[in-house]
Amino acid sequence: MIHFGVAILSLLLATPPQTAAVGKPAPDFTAMDETGASYELAKLRGKAVVLEWTNPDCPFVERHYSADTMEKLATTLGAKDVVWLAVNSTHSNTPADTKAWKAAQGFAYPTLQDADGTIGHLYGARTTPHLFVIDADGVLRYAGAIDDDPDGDSATPTNYVGKAVAALLASSTPDPSETKPYGCSVKYK
Repeated sequence: MIHFGVAILSLLLATPPQTAAVGKPAPDFTAMDETGASYELAKLRGKAVVLEWTNPDCPFVERHYSADTMEKLATTLGAKDVVWLAVNSTHSNTPADTKAWKAAQGFAYPTLQDADGTIGHLYGARTTPHLFVIDADGVLRYAGAIDDDPDGDSATPTNYVGKAVAALLASSTPDPSETKPYGCSVKYK
């Protein structure tokens, strides 16, 4: 009976795994990029961080990379000391695949390798692309789509991520703080 009571008490006291929620501290993680460099979210405190879920085989990702949507925004924000990290949670992805894709696309920011899906599940990443914006204090402030143009037919799409980061840099709250992401499903195991 005592062992049963200890087991129940242990279950009650166990902390559930932290998951991402807008307005709450962003779940910490450590991951390697395609070159083997390590990134720990907690060590990026003091800077805004954009996490971009990606998969080069997704037509939505291909469209945005052909238009340089991510690269232009990452470059603009990088000049403002914002960190942009792509995350690939595709179960079959390898660092060599990522290196080849980056060389073909010509972008410089790191792509974190998450083939086991740990970070993707922690953040609830559902699509590629799916973006998350974290403020300098480590609080998740935006989650959702890159823009309001899932079909790619708008001449002037509203870039939600750009607006969210601009709000943070102006010491304001992003509006909207959540949107419905669009794209391909994340290819978890």
